[in-house]
Amino acid sequence: MQSMPRSMSNTREVQKIITVFLLVLVSHLLKAQEPAKIISSVFDEALTDRTAYNNLEYLCKHTKGRIAGSPAAEKAIEYARQALINAGADTVWLQKVPVPHWVRGNEKCSVKSSIHGKKDLSITALGLSVGTTEEGITAKIIEVHDFEELKTLGLKSIQGKIVFFNRPFDNKLINSFSAYGGAVNQRTMGPSEASKYGAIAVIVRSMTQSLDKFPHTGVTRYADGVNKIPAVAVSTLDAELLSQWLKTDSSLTIHLLSTCKNYPDAWSYNVIGEVYGSLKPHEYITVGGHLDAWDIAEGAVDDGGGCVQAIETIRIYKKLGIKPKRTVRAVLFMNEEMTATGGKTYAEEAKNKGEVHYAALESDRGVMSPRGFSFDADSTKLEKLRSLTSWFEPYNIRDFDKGGGGSDIAPLKALGALQIGYIPDSQRYFWYHHSANDTFEQVNIRELQMGSAAIASLIYLLDLFDL
Repeated sequence: MQSMPRSMSNTREVQKIITVFLLVLVSHLLKAQEPAKIISSVFDEALTDRTAYNNLEYLCKHTKGRIAGSPAAEKAIEYARQALINAGADTVWLQKVPVPHWVRGNEKCSVKSSIHGKKDLSITALGLSVGTTEEGITAKIIEVHDFEELKTLGLKSIQGKIVFFNRPFDNKLINSFSAYGGAVNQRTMGPSEASKYGAIAVIVRSMTQSLDKFPHTGVTRYADGVNKIPAVAVSTLDAELLSQWLKTDSSLTIHLLSTCKNYPDAWSYNVIGEVYGSLKPHEYITVGGHLDAWDIAEGAVDDGGGCVQAIETIRIYKKLGIKPKRTVRAVLFMNEEMTATGGKTYAEEAKNKGEVHYAALESDRGVMSPRGFSFDADSTKLEKLRSLTSWFEPYNIRDFDKGGGGSDIAPLKALGALQIGYIPDSQRYFWYHHSANDTFEQVNIRELQMGSAAIASLIYLLDLFDL
């Protein structure tokens, strides 16, 4: 038998190499297409299912005012537990959390002027504030804009008066959270600062860029060693009116009634559900929002929407058969609004159990259209994370920026967890935040669903690529 010519042999070897190369190339292309197909299926599922929207409607309409320690909060806990079971979580449990027990009482405020007459103001007590007597208090009022002005006025000008903090948001700032950050210390620290100079109460302009009749509450924190004085927020429209009246009548008086009260701490629960990891079940990725909401609100935007998006991550994974390598937990934290004990307890127990926390994402900036995510990461890590943006381009989600995660997941940073914040369009967020205007009707189902899909997709990619 004649031997094969060398040229023919070489040709066949080349063909074999080309065939192998093509097979490898096709294999890589198929693998590259797989995440895109899964992400597409995640968006398809989220955008055609109403479960998250229905869950949010129930929380808003049946557990309104679910402030920590309240009967409404307990009802919300049980509903959320069942919602996670219905979502298909492999296990669901409640984690005991100590919470403050603060109850709003009667509240009323009126201004009386010899020039302008008398008018009732729209006010609401600040969380953890002390109350007035049952008769209320009547005093002159003095307007200030910052703590430096307070210091300049001093004891002589302030003692025995009600301090009116009236520093509005800087609406020139595009980032509404930056505007909030530039004004919120009036609410959190203002009562303590005013108390140092003998003020008997504080009225704070509501933390919103909107001009409306809704007072916006929020927590205040008393410094050690200062006399605790009553503190309330006033609507922005009434803040404008009060400021105008003061310009022509500095002797006008305020009558303030606020019978809120602090009781001994109580017990409540975080609600936790998880999907077991297939390869690294003892590494955890947390997705969460906070279940509590202020007693005057339905808590749709802050933060019922974030909670149902966390539940939706579990539901979508189970419905589509997505098997993460790591265990993915949906955590609905309790008591973010007042003393953040839900997040602290979760991290403390994780540390005591020696758990490895790979990443944590919090959705607590509203449920408007998704813009992207923020990451608490150095420049090298951030560049790796930004490599994921191509997967989100078909959905117009483009912002992968340096930033924080959220107050509930912040304690997990000490355990090494990557901190991630879900970033929706924030321009309308503070119109609703901490007010009776935060209702179910403010939420657009499409925007809620898009956010759910974005969150579930990011967690899938982080886990897949070990970023």
